[in-house]
Amino acid sequence: MSKGKKRKVLLSLSIALTSFAAFNGVSNASTAVPALEERVAVENNSEVKQARTSNETLQDWKKWTNDHAYSLTSIQPETVGQQKIPSDKFEDLEMLKPLLHDKRIVFLGESSHGVAEFNLAKTRIIQFLHQEMGYNVLAFESGMGNAMNAQGQIDKQTAQQTMKDSIFPVWWSKETLPLFEYTKKTQNTDQPLKLAGFDIQQQNPFTNGDWLQNSQLAKQFSEAEKQLAEWSFGKDLKGYQKAKPSIIEVYKQVKAQIPLKEKELKAAYPSEPHIVKLMERTLADRIRLADEYVELSIQSNIDLEQYNPESFYKAMEWRDQAMMENLLWLAEEVYPTEKFIVWAHNDHIRKAQSEVMGSPYPVKLMGERLPDIYKKYSYVLGLYMAGGETADNLGGPMAVLPPVKGSIEDILSSTNKPYTFIDLRNRQNERGNSWMFEPRLSYSWGSMQESLVPRDQYDGILLIDKVSKPNYIK
Repeated sequence: MSKGKKRKVLLSLSIALTSFAAFNGVSNASTAVPALEERVAVENNSEVKQARTSNETLQDWKKWTNDHAYSLTSIQPETVGQQKIPSDKFEDLEMLKPLLHDKRIVFLGESSHGVAEFNLAKTRIIQFLHQEMGYNVLAFESGMGNAMNAQGQIDKQTAQQTMKDSIFPVWWSKETLPLFEYTKKTQNTDQPLKLAGFDIQQQNPFTNGDWLQNSQLAKQFSEAEKQLAEWSFGKDLKGYQKAKPSIIEVYKQVKAQIPLKEKELKAAYPSEPHIVKLMERTLADRIRLADEYVELSIQSNIDLEQYNPESFYKAMEWRDQAMMENLLWLAEEVYPTEKFIVWAHNDHIRKAQSEVMGSPYPVKLMGERLPDIYKKYSYVLGLYMAGGETADNLGGPMAVLPPVKGSIEDILSSTNKPYTFIDLRNRQNERGNSWMFEPRLSYSWGSMQESLVPRDQYDGILLIDKVSKPNYIK
């Protein structure tokens, strides 16, 4: 249609509407005309808005992120002397105070266990949360009994030994050591930072059994620990089922000695006032592990050879259910008035892990299993990396792949800052931050591509621009 004809049609329509207005008693019938005149002007000037392109949307996201993200000045742990760390050393973390003021648990995640900078950054954040905000319990994705053992003897041994006793070897590094040096120095203050573990997996023997004052039973316990670990990595399901009753019986005998040896336990672990409760829980967990989890592990080992992951998923869910139960038990029975910091992989703490597309663990893990009341009073911080090198769980190097266009890493790295923090929880969906509310790509372990809705999984994200392998301590 030509412009002239279009004008005539619109003019006829305006006359018809004017008549309609007059018929309905409108005193000034011309009031219907201006809107049509504006429409003619818009069409003549071709001002009809077009949908944004993908590139335009991405630029909007990056601009918004630059305006709203925070940059950390450092991830290096603060030096601890005889006095407290001066509060002005934490000025770049002050923005966390209003975000966390009513939160009882802060979850500190990581997209890989093998990142030096994650260990440094988390240590510094823990120093801030402990000293400035009163988070006095640090709970690791590590054995409950192992952390109990380390806490109980923290005043008797070096920080390095405490680190090795309490956490899995994936975190034994020069970058993690300052955390245990800091923890050790707080023990004789009016605000000690207490170590705890919530994992049910075997790590290494969590007690030497000296407190039993029964060398034969202590030796049987040590042998049971060794056997349990060996069976867990094997494929002989029927063989384990025959051996299981005798292994469980040893743990039951050790557990039965706890009420009879309270004095000896407290003497062996003088820096852990909750040693009796924790030892009972740890041994009960060992019995559960021997009774249920080891068979799942063996079946998983068998099925994975046939590329069938179903048994592996069942074992993962069993472990994370147990970890969730242990964390709640610590929060309700051991430290009911304390605030917690939790150190674990992103996968374990995410709020809806089963909804993450492409994850090697597409099941409900610990964070998703938490009761709603705990989710309400928790803050989940995911850590990511945009480049450099990470390590697998055996310490082998892995290159961090470049960010995918439009991914979480790509959007956050547009700040061109080495350490970028963004809060997700306290945002409403708007033009510039809609990326938080829709599926975005990201990398787990720096190389495994996943798709997730950021705000459904995390309350905040910290991106470290370039990372490196930890300097491991053997």
